[in-house]
Amino acid sequence: MAESEPRQVSDSPEDARLTSLDQRLKQAQAEGAARTGGQESRATPYYRSQGYRVLSVLISYPFGSAMIGFAIDYFAQTRGIWVIMLFLGFGVAIWEIWKISKQPPA
Repeated sequence: MAESEPRQVSDSPEDARLTSLDQRLKQAQAEGAARTGGQESRATPYYRSQGYRVLSVLISYPFGSAMIGFAIDYFAQTRGIWVIMLFLGFGVAIWEIWKISKQPPA
């Protein structure tokens, strides 16, 4: 079977080009590693960005506090506590966004 396979000549110009390409690729990878300090850049996933954190806080805090207020209204048989809790939730959400804005982006 070895005799039916095509023979490769190691001195062919094609082999020299591949060797040159491998050398240039290794050099470029070494320069890139030196430039980045050897660390690969890791992009933050979209769901962990500050924008999504702010959006989730602005939706969940008022909604959650309004649901707690609604439960208090239901069991205490009162009216209007859910509205007070809704505004309280907005206030806490704004405070949390203020704290998020003080953190450096990840």
